[in-house]
Amino acid sequence: MFIAMNRFEVLRGQEQAFEQVWASRDTFLADVPGFVEFHLLRGPEADDHTLFASHTIWQSRTDFEAWTKSEAFRMAHRNAGDNKPLYLGHPRFEGFEVVQTVGGA
Repeated sequence: MFIAMNRFEVLRGQEQAFEQVWASRDTFLADVPGFVEFHLLRGPEADDHTLFASHTIWQSRTDFEAWTKSEAFRMAHRNAGDNKPLYLGHPRFEGFEVVQTVGGA
């Protein structure tokens, strides 16, 4: 399994607008091979921003990399630049290979 995350430092006061952008967009993920799950995470607040992360779970790194080269990826990100006034700097990508999973009851 592979987890792909992008961290966003969203300007204070712009949190609702940022969440609405994600809630209203089409991700084109539902039919992508290897896609498992997506989460938008809201984290701690600082003086000038609130930390958010987009979090996707994939069957493998190969599936994730194929997605980044796909037409579905281009469609999902075609208007991404329109939202830059909502956050500081560029999103920070982090990719993780899952080495252990512990399930619940």
